[in-house]
Amino acid sequence: MTRYLALFGSINVGGNRLKMADLRYAFEREAFENVETVVASGNVLFDFDERPTDGLEELFAYMMRDRFDIDSFVAVRTKDELRSAVEDNPFVGGSDDKFVHTHFLECQPDRARFDKLVSDHQERGDEKMALGERCLYIDYVNGVGDSKLTSAFIERRLGCRGTARNVRSLARILAKM
Repeated sequence: MTRYLALFGSINVGGNRLKMADLRYAFEREAFENVETVVASGNVLFDFDERPTDGLEELFAYMMRDRFDIDSFVAVRTKDELRSAVEDNPFVGGSDDKFVHTHFLECQPDRARFDKLVSDHQERGDEKMALGERCLYIDYVNGVGDSKLTSAFIERRLGCRGTARNVRSLARILAKM
């Protein structure tokens, strides 16, 4: 069995209310083992036979639509992939970790799309960005709340959806894995 993390976007925001107990139950009904929600809404640890994570992402997105009528992006990562998402983030340690995020993406954007994102955002704020493996590293410098670097802005330029977590939360999740 492999230990996985499912990171759900759009949970308990914008009217998409879902109790974590209900989400755990849905995982357990699908025969996933050692299901546990961690840190905050939309983070689920589980064990399952080793398989490509993109198939699991599709299954969970379907499960959310079918069972809860929620259209949600889901990023699934293994423990090693999560570790890399923290350790490879070039902004860790340079700023307050609550401002440093990893934005998990559904695909790997090409360099031209990333360059467009950086260029289009240049006059909008002080955020710093770096491209990772199926993720975008972001230092929000002055905080996320007032930032103009929103998920919608990112997704339009990169051509893929994502969901972000700060590295402080990711470190706590990694410790639980």
